[in-house]
Amino acid sequence: MIKKLQQTLEVNRDKYIEWLKDLISINTEVIGHGIKGGREGKGQEYIENLLKSLGATTERDQLDEERILQGVSCYQEGNLGHDYTDRFNVYGSFQGIEDGKALLFNGHIDTMPPGDLKKWDTNPWEPKIKGGLLYGLGAADMKAGLMASIAAYDLIKATGIRLKGKVLINSVVDEEGGGNGTLTSMLYGNQADGAVVCEPTGNKIIIAHMGFIFFEIKTTGLAVHSGSKWKGVSAIEKMIKIINGLNELEDNWKTQYYNPLLPPPNLNVGEIYGGTAGSTVANACSIKICLHYLPEVMTHDHVVGEVIKKIDAIADQDQWLKEHRPTWEIYQAGGAFQIAKDHPFVKTAFKTFQEVGETLLAGSPAGNDARLIHNIGKIPTIIAGPGNQEQCHAVNEYVSVDMYINYILKYAKLMLDFCGYKNF
Repeated sequence: MIKKLQQTLEVNRDKYIEWLKDLISINTEVIGHGIKGGREGKGQEYIENLLKSLGATTERDQLDEERILQGVSCYQEGNLGHDYTDRFNVYGSFQGIEDGKALLFNGHIDTMPPGDLKKWDTNPWEPKIKGGLLYGLGAADMKAGLMASIAAYDLIKATGIRLKGKVLINSVVDEEGGGNGTLTSMLYGNQADGAVVCEPTGNKIIIAHMGFIFFEIKTTGLAVHSGSKWKGVSAIEKMIKIINGLNELEDNWKTQYYNPLLPPPNLNVGEIYGGTAGSTVANACSIKICLHYLPEVMTHDHVVGEVIKKIDAIADQDQWLKEHRPTWEIYQAGGAFQIAKDHPFVKTAFKTFQEVGETLLAGSPAGNDARLIHNIGKIPTIIAGPGNQEQCHAVNEYVSVDMYINYILKYAKLMLDFCGYKNF
């Protein structure tokens, strides 16, 4: 069977490359991490028309604030206040010849903005192949994965194998804004027996990723001329106390929590703002931090509780902060994810991918939509797709053409192995 798939794939290779180039050529960038909207509409229309042309039934699902509020209140997932104008998910369903298992492929169509266009060697929306690499915005993150899942079904049809069960394609928006598209799809009720998130992983199947929480913390002070510093209170110096306390908390986590697939939990102070002039004692300071925590042994509530407890303990020991309490807020968060390496779906995917090429089981420090499908949808989930994480959000983004083609074969073989099939 795999030989027949390979032969048919070679015949259709150029067509599948053109499909990916067509998708890359459509600008689907988010604006302001989705808060100010996104340009995914035309890309979703392209995906919708392609799915229909291959025989899928399709649905559009318009994003709205009501379901995001539901996600926040019920699951601590979702990012509020985004502009959803012309931003909708597309769900495609390919029904096999018999009832059987359903396999879902999830891919986000949105990309980050290209940044400084002068740093790009080519136009980000004019895909070019050079040295076996296909360059263009979203090539790796993650239009190659999304398109490979659609091409995989077409490959099965072209080969003449009759698929049992059902293959579902979820093309989602607003992933770069924190995952509102996939959250919406899970709250919509999409269900399957297994799911593949088509993020770029190279030759790895990712079965765990860290959770993340973004905090903004603020302190206030008393501004005076720096020549009379003792008469004022520096909000920056008070913030330094909090930063030092958070670093101590990070050190404690490293000794308490462990996961063999993932790095230790960590906390990063990524932004700091404070003061108005070198000659003035700062009356305000704020920091933005991102912390990453481990699945299973750590939870969102526990981590948040420890951060708040640490801030409060520092404030209680400082005369100024005791009366002028630091404030904090969470402005983005996403849960951790892990599926057991001996789960039947993982074992099937690993065996299938090994037959096509070298495959490793691994974890990832970067979060993605797998958490939403697995934790909210309760669907066994893996992360595997063409491209490498280093290309995500990078200037001159690219995906290896051979890797893209190889993943079409991997996905097609997984569809057959998991959902079942009948020969010609």
